[in-house]
Amino acid sequence: MAGQLSIAKALNEALRKSLENDPKTLLMGEDIGKLGGVFRITDGLQKDFGDSRVIDSPLAESGIVGTAIGLALRGYRPVVEIQFDGFVYPAFDQIVSQLAKMHARALGHVKMPVTIRIPYAGGIGAVEHHSESHEAYFAHTAGLRVVSPSNAHDAHWMLRQAIESDDPVIFLEPKRRYWDKGEVGDAADLGLYDARIVRPGTDATLIAYGPMVKVCQEAAAAAEEDGRHLEVVDLRSLSPVDFATLEESVKRTGRGIVVHEAPVFLGMGAELAARLTERCFYHLEAPILRVGGYHAPYPPSRVEEAFLPDLDRVLDAVDRALAY
Repeated sequence: MAGQLSIAKALNEALRKSLENDPKTLLMGEDIGKLGGVFRITDGLQKDFGDSRVIDSPLAESGIVGTAIGLALRGYRPVVEIQFDGFVYPAFDQIVSQLAKMHARALGHVKMPVTIRIPYAGGIGAVEHHSESHEAYFAHTAGLRVVSPSNAHDAHWMLRQAIESDDPVIFLEPKRRYWDKGEVGDAADLGLYDARIVRPGTDATLIAYGPMVKVCQEAAAAAEEDGRHLEVVDLRSLSPVDFATLEESVKRTGRGIVVHEAPVFLGMGAELAARLTERCFYHLEAPILRVGGYHAPYPPSRVEEAFLPDLDRVLDAVDRALAY
């Protein structure tokens, strides 16, 4: 397995290994079989494993998730693909009212090993409903695990860990990073819900996940030229959150900035900022700041770059934090 892979190929290999390792694992989704998915994440899998394990479903997201719940009750490990982020809403009731609650409703006796893969966020010049960042909806829902990788190694191993989990996992894939390449090691080096410090620093902590981790790394590299040493933490898991790693970092740097593509208003950054303020109050040199999208519907593709947080907006927040 070890070697340079794109995130897309790393995910494909993770699905292949999961299908090989457990005959109860199966895939479902729109156009995932013969076509291999619109992003080719499932390319070649139906050919190698057959159409009873890599299943082209009807265009019915509620039906896809509802069927997955039934399969999980019968001992299978279904992995379903929502073709684009904005298409998950027809299945929202199945996810938050049924999937997330079955384990608690059964007093722990029923397991729900369902993984829902969702290509999410923008940056690819897509049309309406193809660039949503809805992670806060799912992270807010008790009973769901919500994770998002930012690199090929994590994409591969986190997906395998998610499929092996007995809990329902919302697996958010940053679609504009699908073709970014990176080294994929031969084993997972962190638990599924652990954060990772991807760049050490001393002056402020940048906290990001998914597509914004690369932006924060670029911002940290630019800040280094001005003598500012920024720590970058890849959250990786949005529910649960590895607050221990975040708290240790923010206490050390004295400043924290949360960066995500979703709107700032009631986004993940709101919860992270509140918790870190409570836990790190006497160590803070500045308020925990947030950088994100605007509280508006996702715009047409020709102006999406003005909507998405970029290096300059992150560095502006760094300036404000350091000015206190």
